Amino acid sequence: MKLVIAEKPSVAREIANLLGAFEKKEGFLEGNGYYVTWALGHLIGLGMPEDYGVSGFHRDTVPLLPNPFVLTVRKIKKNKGYITDTGALRQLKIIGQLFKQCDSIVVATDAGREGELIFRYIYEYLDCRKPFQRLWISSLTEKAIRQGFDNLKPGSDYELLSEAAKGRSRADWLVGINASQALSIAAGSGTYSLGRVQTPTLALICKRCEDHKNFEVSNYWQISLQHRKDFIDFKSLSKAKWEDRKKAEEIFRSVGRSGMAAVTSMEIKTVVEQPPLLFDLTGLQKEANKKLGLSADETLTVAQNLYEKKFITYPRTGSRYIPEDQWPEIPNLVRALGESERFKEAVSKVRWGRFNKRIVNDLKVTDHHGLLVTERVPSALSSKENLIYEMIAFRLLESISHACSKEVTEVTLESGYHGFDVKGCKITEAGWRFIRGSFSDEEEPLQALPELAVGQELKIMESKLLEKKTRPPVLYTEAGLLSAMESAGRDIDNEEERNILKNIGIGTPATRAAIIETLFSRGYVRREKKSLVPTEKGMKVYDLVKDKKIADVSMTAEWEMSLYKIETGELDVTEFQKDIEGYAIAITAELLGSVIRTGDNPELKCPKCQKQHLIIRDHLVKCPDHLCNWVQFRNICGKQLDISDIEKLVTSGKTSLIKGMESKAGKKFDAYIVLKDSCETSFEFADHKTRGR
Repeated sequence: MKLVIAEKPSVAREIANLLGAFEKKEGFLEGNGYYVTWALGHLIGLGMPEDYGVSGFHRDTVPLLPNPFVLTVRKIKKNKGYITDTGALRQLKIIGQLFKQCDSIVVATDAGREGELIFRYIYEYLDCRKPFQRLWISSLTEKAIRQGFDNLKPGSDYELLSEAAKGRSRADWLVGINASQALSIAAGSGTYSLGRVQTPTLALICKRCEDHKNFEVSNYWQISLQHRKDFIDFKSLSKAKWEDRKKAEEIFRSVGRSGMAAVTSMEIKTVVEQPPLLFDLTGLQKEANKKLGLSADETLTVAQNLYEKKFITYPRTGSRYIPEDQWPEIPNLVRALGESERFKEAVSKVRWGRFNKRIVNDLKVTDHHGLLVTERVPSALSSKENLIYEMIAFRLLESISHACSKEVTEVTLESGYHGFDVKGCKITEAGWRFIRGSFSDEEEPLQALPELAVGQELKIMESKLLEKKTRPPVLYTEAGLLSAMESAGRDIDNEEERNILKNIGIGTPATRAAIIETLFSRGYVRREKKSLVPTEKGMKVYDLVKDKKIADVSMTAEWEMSLYKIETGELDVTEFQKDIEGYAIAITAELLGSVIRTGDNPELKCPKCQKQHLIIRDHLVKCPDHLCNWVQFRNICGKQLDISDIEKLVTSGKTSLIKGMESKAGKKFDAYIVLKDSCETSFEFADHKTRGR
């Protein structure tokens, strides 16, 4: 009997159906000479400090450098500790029994470093010695699975990939566990978390928030002119920006008196916009955040569902290309879309027999190719699934279409010795933009212009003096943060490290959503509308580590460079681990000698018992006396109470006016938070009517 082990039950079922393993058993399927089971993700992981006899945070137990590392069954959080996941333990026992009963194994976990790690840790934990082969596929279509089974690879071909996966896992443990414990010990209270990827990501958010907050906004003025020629209205804008209002007003009057503007130069050029490439996961997450307001984690969940239903290919991809041997499949995918009413019109715009092959590049396909639809077109999906599927389908149609050509005209006018810019655009060949009828990415579409020539005089129909403000760096949205994570490292001095991060950034397409969610769960970051802003706790951590290597993206570049060398046999994994142990020792000592800033919070007495000093956390304010148990959550109707409002509430019974709160019905309102005699809080509106919360 052969045992096939997949990463998830849904994938196992697809494979079992193809292999003829139809008999359902507890935790696996059987039939036609096969057992087909699944791993439920990371069933086995590296043990926690408790597994080495270390409990609590103590100076004399860090740094912890396991030799050897202990593997344990997945644990889940319960109360203030962790317990073994009973579901994982049950499935692991089933896999263990199947290991004993089978003759050989086919590894069908996801094709990549993490998928390899999932199997190898199970194989090692259960001390299995059975021979295994590797199934390496990017799609769950019947054709892809059949081709994969026809081309199974020896397990030994992936030995170096396995070493790199284990090296990454151990390195993250050594730095993450030791740095987190050291920081928590230095803080004296509370639990803090640091990590190779989450800490540079936190640093990106905090640095941007600081730059935004410290930016000095200044006013400037420009002049806008309205013209008309050949029944076409168009505008021009002054080249200069004046910081002196009086000077701007003086020039504005001068231009107004002249009443005319002369064409002094004109340039017409053809701009060719190549079609967009296929989505990788990060690109899909960015687009879904911008257009649909979905978080990175939501997008990944929806895409994973579509993949498991066999409507799209493997979503956790970092490539935007397909290999040459997959190109013949593209017409079949387009035909399948054309049979759907939703895509029929778009497919009719595609040039059959003249598809653009820009998405074909064998050298730029990593573990998985760019996101594609399959020949199985859905008829009924949830609203989010439908929107994400449409994004992927339309992107495929755009990517195989031809370039969009534009004729861009740039004109300079002069009025009263002052220059004005005019820019116009005309689509000469719509190309890929014809698919959805979207002809510009600009917020304000470029204007059409009449025929103009140097020396022509244009009448000024209207003039306006525009008062503008310089804009601070925008706070990160999830789309912006994903872009920053993707492009992190471009300022690294070391060219080799910079080139490593040029293609990968920090995190991977598969992990970036989880990294962002980790920052939320740690209480380091919160959402303000679409923006991501650090909490007080997050800023404290950032202030402490911002100048340290653990917050620098260059550390990820160094690691990825080493992991790549392990995969290619240029570096031994034990040498890599020794270097990481050395860094873990250094960062632990450095953090133990640090002091976390705690002086920002005032000492406030509990308004209820009037005895204890309140504990102020990012999420709540509470009395430490369990008998009193007074608590006030800081996030009220989508707004976070700052320290000054907490102080006003406790000392005077009323906050300042909190603006922009949102009711359950989605309506915005402004109100004071007031403390009643019972020490419960309620809203007080401008008309002084009080409503309980």
